[in-house]
Amino acid sequence: MVSAQTAPGAATVTALPRAGDPDTGQEYVRALDRGLAVIRAFDEAHPRRTLADVARAVGLAPATARRLLHTLQSLDYVSTDGQTWSLRPRLLELGAAYLSTTTVWDVVRERLERLAGEVAETASAGVLEDSHVLYTVRVPYRRIMTMNVEVGSRIPAHASSMGRVLLADLDDAELDAWLERTSLDPVTARTVRSAGELRDLVLQVREQGWSFMDQELEAGVQCVAAPVHSADGRVLAAITLSSHTSRIEAEQMTGHFLPALLRAAADIDQDLSRR
Repeated sequence: MVSAQTAPGAATVTALPRAGDPDTGQEYVRALDRGLAVIRAFDEAHPRRTLADVARAVGLAPATARRLLHTLQSLDYVSTDGQTWSLRPRLLELGAAYLSTTTVWDVVRERLERLAGEVAETASAGVLEDSHVLYTVRVPYRRIMTMNVEVGSRIPAHASSMGRVLLADLDDAELDAWLERTSLDPVTARTVRSAGELRDLVLQVREQGWSFMDQELEAGVQCVAAPVHSADGRVLAAITLSSHTSRIEAEQMTGHFLPALLRAAADIDQDLSRR
């Protein structure tokens, strides 16, 4: 996971969702909501937390947080040394279950591995999750980059090339509603902060079918992104190539990397249509 802390020029995520947010009806189980919120309280910046930390992070009374932690401990999802709590490896089973039952990501990964090898840069895929992009595939090339993200990490959609590709799939009413409810917090000095400017950029992406972004998510990092589609033609995800400005000029990103990315997107579309 990426850190919830903000550093200048680095990718960031918003505050942790609070347990007990408005539910979705009679079938909603609030206890499950709270238990999952406790799990989400742990991340790269907070690998260990005290009971008070967990309660404060998810907006629960300490007694409720304590019961949830002990329940998760009995299931071997968390452990404690008597003072602090931490996650257990068994949690990986939850993610593995998703990946093992969603073979579409195997197809995407195979194509992105070829793409990353072809251009010698990092390739990724992600889906829109409200105001963020959730990484579903990550194929890092052997280069050192300061932006440390993994599968399951979330980045702000408004500052992401993948985010703009995914926003371009929304209709006008959906896009306007998204812009109205989303805070466009700056991530770097170059991050677009105006809802009107972002809307114009998203419409441009919708028309051209791809997005180029220069140092809006992290200083020194530039990306190109394009959509991939499920068998029924709907946008399934976005894929992206990222590189550092010290190695690659912007013209090379759009002149050389973008065609390779679009070929990979077309290959993924074809693979999935066959499935």
